[in-house]
Parts: sequence; C-alpha cells; structure tokens
Amino acid sequence: MSKKYNYEFIVIGSGPAGRTAAENLAKVKKSVCLVEAEAFGGAELNTRDLPYKLSLDFAHNYHNFTSSKAVNGEAHHFNLPTFTISRDNQIENIKNLYEKNLKDLGVDIIKGFAHFLDNHTIIVEDKEYTAANFILATGSKLKATGISGLDSINFSTPDTALRTRRLPKFVFVIGGGSTGTEIAEYFATLGSGVIIMELGTHLLPREDDDIAENVTKYFTEDLGITVISNAKVVAVTEDYTSKIVVFTSEGTEKMVRVESIILATGSTPSLDYGLENAGVEYKHSGIIVDKYFNTTAKNIYAIGDCIGGAESSTERAVLEANILTENLLHRGKTTPKYSDVPRKIQTYPEIVTIGFNERDALARDISYKKSLTTLPEYPNSFVKTLTDRSGHIIGTTIVAPNATLALRLRKLLQK
Repeated sequence: MSKKYNYEFIVIGSGPAGRTAAENLAKVKKSVCLVEAEAFGGAELNTRDLPYKLSLDFAHNYHNFTSSKAVNGEAHHFNLPTFTISRDNQIENIKNLYEKNLKDLGVDIIKGFAHFLDNHTIIVEDKEYTAANFILATGSKLKATGISGLDSINFSTPDTALRTRRLPKFVFVIGGGSTGTEIAEYFATLGSGVIIMELGTHLLPREDDDIAENVTKYFTEDLGITVISNAKVVAVTEDYTSKIVVFTSEGTEKMVRVESIILATGSTPSLDYGLENAGVEYKHSGIIVDKYFNTTAKNIYAIGDCIGGAESSTERAVLEANILTENLLHRGKTTPKYSDVPRKIQTYPEIVTIGFNERDALARDISYKKSLTTLPEYPNSFVKTLTDRSGHIIGTTIVAPNATLALRLRKLLQK
C-alpha cells in the first residue's frame, strides 16, 4: 500500500457487518482499522440479539419452573440484579473474545465518534486518520416519533429496557413488531403486568395473520398481556405516582397509568457523521448504494442497517459483509440473495422464516401452495411451507421452541 494513507481500509462500526468485514480483510493481511463510537460489538452484542436471547432464556426457564407441578404452588422468587450482572458479565466475556480475535489479526481498534473531513480522511477524538478505502457499517438508531410529551419523561428503549434491575409492576410497550413483542414477553414472563400497543391491525405486522394470531393467543391466554391493535399513542406524561399514556382506539381517546413506558417503534439508519464531506449521498431511508454496496464515493462502501432496505438482522449484515469483502478482494460481482437470510423472532415459541411468507408472496403476486404441519409435542407449534407451481419450496416458517435449530436441520435434509 502507498504510504499516502494510514490504512488500506477503515471500517466504521463494530457490529456484525463491520466486524465481519474487518476480520475478512485482516485475514488476507490488509491493513485495517475499526472505529466504534459506542460499545464494541454494536447492537448485536450490547443491546439486541445476545442480551435478548439470554434474557428471554432466563425468563422462560423461570416461568417454566414456577409453572411446573414440582413447585406445588410454593412461591419462588428470582434476584433480577444478580441475573443482570451475570448476563452482562457473560456478554462482556464474549465481546472481549471478539475484540481479541481482531487485534490478534492485526486490526487496530479505535474507540470514538468518527466524522468525515473528506473521502479519505476521518477525525476521531481530535485525531485524523486516513485510508484508501472506507466501509460504513454504522447501524441504526431509535426512530423519532410524533408522541407529545415524550421528551419530558423518562422512558426506556429496546436498547435500555433490559438494563433495569427492579422489575416494574406495569409496563406499556409502544410498538408490536418483533422487538416490541420480545420486550413484552420478557417482562410478562417475569411477572410484570404488560400492555402492548400496535398501530397496525395485529402484532407482528411483517408476519402472516396466523403467526400473529398465534403470538396474540399466547400473550393473552398464557401471559395475561393486554394486546391493543389499531391504536395510536398521542401523548405521554407523568405525575408523582405514575406515567400516563394517552391513546386513541376505536375512535375514542383513552388513558392508562403505568410504571414504565418502553418505546419500540422501529429504527432509522445512523447517518450523522459528515457523509456529505466525503461525497456520500444518502436519503432518510439510508445511504445510497448500488447492488455491490458501492456508495456515490468510489472508495467508500456501505453495508448493514445504515443502508436501510431489507429487513434488519445479524444474518443479513454478515451476508453483506462477506459478499462485499469477497468482491473487493477478488474483483467479483456477486450480489446478495436475501431470500436465504432467516428472519428470527425470539418469542416463545420462537418464530423463524426463510424465503417468502404468505404476505410476501401475495404482495409479489406469486402463486403458491401452502402446507401446514403441526408439532403435537409443543403447544402452538407448527411448520408452514410454501411451494410454487413447480413444487419448489419458496418459503418456510417454523414456530417452535427451537425453531432456529429446526430450520438448520430442515435445510440439511433438503440438500
């Protein structure tokens, strides 16, 4: 590499997209720097995938134990601070292993907020760094809402909700997508009263009606969660006793008092780091890239949530990082096949979809045939498979306690 630049590649963002890209490049002896503004590992290791997986596993185990016949109606309690400390220590150990692996490969890791000065230069904590190429993997942040009074109260987000060390008596979750349902289930399973509200016609608006009905039935009948759909929060406030949520439902304005409000209304790409200085064009929906992840600056690439588009997931981010680095290293022209990326919801039962669901097929005017196989050994569990006119599988949804494992086995059997 020319001595003109400090590095061949600077990767901004240490989530699954940025971490995978940095690792792939470092393995072939490219000089790489990884910049992270917040905690190493991004949302995957700090606030979403891993924390939710560990927390929901803990909640389900506690719920199963207290519901079992062996308990004989005896009261059993858990120590939430002890669990959160143990969970956070476990996550920290995993983060340290990932970070050590990158450092052992020769990756320089810089902590701080990066800001572009031009298309070859960033500044981090008053120090400039240059690179021949940049890979942007800056993820996303909480989407702003039009809820009146939100800026004047303390509320939780998907990133902060699991950090509480005292279980709230009553929780109001705004947003019934995948993250909102996971949050609602976590608190309800541990014993909080929960209301979850969705703007659309049902929970999990991205999923098929039967999937949403399955989750809603479990929430209401087994966990006692109040599910409100076709409703909109218009204002929030608080007084000395509680937080107050004002919402409209069925044409009527209503009010409820709760202890905690959790905002799970989706995310928006993180774009505020001087992209215009580097000649990188973007829209509100994300950084503009072509099908090979090239931005409008010829030496800058973008992957993961910061480009918007396809459904956010760790698997998608890793796929894009692998394709981008393979193309960069071998002058390839491979494009991602998103239909191979599983979409996971960590509720109980777990929901995993790969390929099209019925909602996708109908939106694309694709003719399909549906088969449904129930799993008698697990309540509310089934496998739904969609095939096209030729009998080829175009989508599979598994609803089961170990849906991710079941999907992997199913894919192996199909090979």
